Amino acid sequence: MNKVIKNDLVVAEIKTLGAEVVSFKRLENGYEYMWSGDEKLWNGKAPVLFPNVCAVNNGEIKVDGEIYKLGNHGFARKSEFELVEETDTKAVYKLSYNEDTLKMYPFKFNLFITYTVDGNKLNTEYKVENVDDKDMYFQIGTHPGFNCPLDKESKFEDYYLEFECNETLERLFMNDANVLINDKSELILEDSNILPITRELFKDGALVFKNMNSKQVALKSKTSDKTVTLSYNDLTYMGLWQAKTADFVCIEPWHGIADTDGYTGEFKDKEMIITLEKGSSYSCDYTIEIK
Repeated sequence: MNKVIKNDLVVAEIKTLGAEVVSFKRLENGYEYMWSGDEKLWNGKAPVLFPNVCAVNNGEIKVDGEIYKLGNHGFARKSEFELVEETDTKAVYKLSYNEDTLKMYPFKFNLFITYTVDGNKLNTEYKVENVDDKDMYFQIGTHPGFNCPLDKESKFEDYYLEFECNETLERLFMNDANVLINDKSELILEDSNILPITRELFKDGALVFKNMNSKQVALKSKTSDKTVTLSYNDLTYMGLWQAKTADFVCIEPWHGIADTDGYTGEFKDKEMIITLEKGSSYSCDYTIEIK
């Protein structure tokens, strides 16, 4: 059964598979801000990316010289979580290592995802605990998809992203295997905080950015007052994605990034890997605000 959390302004719905948000609405008008999850285009809505962001080369990681098969964006999004704490405005989900995860990822962990509604905001906190007897290594990221346009009066091309501060963004490219293409990039934003959204922008797949300065980005329209704003901490890389001609945009702050094509090194030596000592924990969070 899906869990509903709400206050006087908003209501969110979360399912146990992937501990994924499947709905986020304003109560005053019942409007849905999350993508519908159309199976023909993309059946996700807001999956968590763990223990890797995007793909690893050849679908494999190397840990202490041993090879493990690990899929695109990791396994958490396809795993059943346990609802371990709940109130009217809060839900806490837990995923622990098991025989299946150890075959893909040889580390013992607990992953907690806490959702809280506060005013017109939905806060998501990730907490990873290392319950192994050794250091563990991982990446973590977000993948929320938002309806675009956000109302029937707007069209896709009316929308733009507004960053917290001026950015110079060099777009990296990924191949069909979802790993980074070596030495291929394109400057798409220079000393500006406004990035117009167009279908053409996504014709070569996801846009990947490194080392962003902004801690906040908003999806806005020239013709509508409905907006979605993401605020985040400790998530300095980002992906933007839109499937085919679907009416959504994914805004994805990450602490991690795909392998480069041909990478054969140890998982612990990947770019943007988090090292977590035994007995310790790591937390990061992001907030979705809707208007």
